[in-house]
Amino acid sequence: MQVEVKEKELIFSTKNYIKRLMSMSDKEYKDLSSKIDKGLQLAEKRMLQEKALRGEYVVVCDKDNNIQRIPAQQVIAENSVFQ
Repeated sequence: MQVEVKEKELIFSTKNYIKRLMSMSDKEYKDLSSKIDKGLQLAEKRMLQEKALRGEYVVVCDKDNNIQRIPAQQVIAENSVFQ
């Protein structure tokens, strides 16, 4: 029963969020989009830093769509945005 209530609340919350997105001005949409992009970039940077500290690898796709497994430290070293 509790799971059912939370699921309904989530659906209601999502519907309200979508309605709000649809009524945003271009400036509001751009601001929100920018905040989301910055948050994702920060999360990716932190993830890479943590993996590098543990000597772990990440899976990436190169420009030719080949999947590669490379050290997180290498990704940081080759991309100034993560330093």
